[in-house]
Amino acid sequence: MHVVDKRNAEHYVWGDSCDGWHLVRAEGLSVIHERMPPGTRESRHVHAKARQFFFVLSGSVVMEADGRRHTVTPGQGIEIAPGVPHQIHNESDEPAEFLVISQPPTAGDRLAVERA
Repeated sequence: MHVVDKRNAEHYVWGDSCDGWHLVRAEGLSVIHERMPPGTRESRHVHAKARQFFFVLSGSVVMEADGRRHTVTPGQGIEIAPGVPHQIHNESDEPAEFLVISQPPTAGDRLAVERA
């Protein structure tokens, strides 16, 4: 057991120069701290098994989920059930940082989805 933070967590880059840090990477649970620069977005996708919860730490994001747009600000979160197409955007002028909690982890459980 050890204390984890962004300085000692496994880091990766995704999408349009976005950052992720694996805070918990276990068989049944994933917790990632992510950072999205202004004007970035993730590709629209769906997970067959993973339930996700996005919790905003700073900045704001827009989550498109199942055809609806939700603005999520610091101290707020949004749950995405398995099978729900979703895409996160940072439409603001400030970086956004948030936690993504997935159960089970999303590795191998992601399918790209075109806009309806």
